[in-house]
Amino acid sequence: MIHFEGDKHFPRPVAEVAAKLADAGFLAGCLPDAAVAEATPDRAAWKLKPKLSFLTGTLDSVLAVTAREPGKSAAYRITAKTIGASSTVTAALTFSEAADGGTAVHWAGDLTEVTGLLKMVPKGLLQGAAETVIADVWAAVGAKLAAG
Repeated sequence: MIHFEGDKHFPRPVAEVAAKLADAGFLAGCLPDAAVAEATPDRAAWKLKPKLSFLTGTLDSVLAVTAREPGKSAAYRITAKTIGASSTVTAALTFSEAADGGTAVHWAGDLTEVTGLLKMVPKGLLQGAAETVIADVWAAVGAKLAAG
């Protein structure tokens, strides 16, 4: 439905960054204001009040690691549900050594399914909201990686 893609750089070794970003529990722990209910390397679940004007209530989300190649790549399926709506996102990250010795991360994600009230939200509004959320999540992940 909607495709997102980009590149991030972290001044940390590939092995460290890849291990953290392939860990569902670590990723859930990066989310500000999330009430994490489950956090394992393969699956994380949390509740969060969405900062989106077209969604109310609590957003119940689950991130499942669907593939992992240590030091090279990771793939995920993220489902989110709220009253009257749900969404499914698939995402993949690939890791490589950057020229400065840090880690280059190429990421891609697809909003593959929306149900209920989200079907009525214009595609441009969904895309804009998702881009804001993606930027916020990357900022939180970067801060957590920098903190060690």
